[in-house]
Amino acid sequence: MLSPMTPQTSPVATGILYLHGFNSAGASPKARLVKAACDALDLPCETPDLPSRAVDALALGESLMSRLGQQPLVMGSSMGGFLATVLAERHGLKAVLVNPAVRPARLVDTMLGQSFVNAYTGERFVVEQGHRDQVAQLTPESVTPWRYLLLLVTQDETLNSHDAFEAYRGARAVLHPGGEHGFNALADYLPAVFAHAGHRLEPGVMAPVMD
Repeated sequence: MLSPMTPQTSPVATGILYLHGFNSAGASPKARLVKAACDALDLPCETPDLPSRAVDALALGESLMSRLGQQPLVMGSSMGGFLATVLAERHGLKAVLVNPAVRPARLVDTMLGQSFVNAYTGERFVVEQGHRDQVAQLTPESVTPWRYLLLLVTQDETLNSHDAFEAYRGARAVLHPGGEHGFNALADYLPAVFAHAGHRLEPGVMAPVMD
């Protein structure tokens, strides 16, 4: 069982669980970049390929936590940021959220009935009402702001950064000027990510990972 954590007793993260965004994979550029940074710090890291349904994705993430020590940090991008929030609140963990989906049911509503093919895994699926119902049921009623570091861009073509500021009011936040939903500048902000986890990563050590 994970130990309780408070702002005053926040321990150094014992590992990183990275959760990718919608229709992405553990081999995405951001996931590979986080894994490479963890390898440089000799820090355990898991970047799983998540199922398309939120309940299954959370179950997979939770099943990997035992590999990451007593106090892993969870990190997620977009829909993965929502999943990271659920795990952070459920297990009392710190988290880093990259352009997180803060109204996931509303986002899924815009995709109902659409078919997708995952370019990394080859998975084919149709977004159904069940996808929407699951994220609605899992959405926390409130969050604990001090747990979180937000990485946001000012020109997100998919989500509104103001929604994240409001939903996580009081959390630490880094606002990157311009940018895109994929947050291609992540390498520049990895020192802040690992500082939030209690580790030191020298600036400029990690180069961007490309597709």
